[in-house]
Amino acid sequence: MSIWEYANPKKFMQTSGIVLPWVAALSGLCLVTGLVWGFFLTPDDFRQGSTVKIIYLHVPSAMMAINAWAMMLVTSLIWLVRRHHVSALAAKAAAPVGLTFTVIALVTGALWGQPMWGTWWAWDPRLTSFLILTLFYLGYIALWQAIEDPDTAADLTAVLCLVGSVFAGLSRYAVLFWNQGLHQGASLSLDKEENVADVFWVPLLVCIAGFVLLFLALVLVRTRTEIRTRRLMALMARERMA
Repeated sequence: MSIWEYANPKKFMQTSGIVLPWVAALSGLCLVTGLVWGFFLTPDDFRQGSTVKIIYLHVPSAMMAINAWAMMLVTSLIWLVRRHHVSALAAKAAAPVGLTFTVIALVTGALWGQPMWGTWWAWDPRLTSFLILTLFYLGYIALWQAIEDPDTAADLTAVLCLVGSVFAGLSRYAVLFWNQGLHQGASLSLDKEENVADVFWVPLLVCIAGFVLLFLALVLVRTRTEIRTRRLMALMARERMA
């Protein structure tokens, strides 16, 4: 069996119809467990007090904002190279979800930053690159809406996705590139010394798993809707020509 079988819309609809309820249920379980655990069953931080608990929303949403663009990059490349329509529709479906995570990250970052830094916003390298990524999301969605021909829209948005990937990468690694700014280091990393304390770390991992599954569920739902819409438009066009 080849993975490219799932580029067939019929195969994708069959498989996603089976997987989607399980992904949605696991997402709900992880989100409820992680958020209740994090907000109500962990202690206040000795320096940041109760404000530290916003990490259970801020960190997962920021991670998904960048990873959603990475997923769009992969599916856009598949479209450009192999011309599989499901991949282009999946990229289109992921954009509003990624934008939502990006806005959540910006808002929760401001709510966290104001009491810690004394300001809602600073032109910090990571924050600035994240704001630019938000604008790329908006531009990507607007470009899909502005072009009537689906294949042309898929081509141009794929190119835009390639350009925006630079800022998605900068959003992830800006702190390493520029050793300045107010933003703190990573809350999670492969280096154990950079991780938050274990009492916050475990529920944070559960929340991240919930956000990843939520993203997957929403993208599956939206991709299935895009495929159905494309089929409906094809039927309507066929009837007009009959």
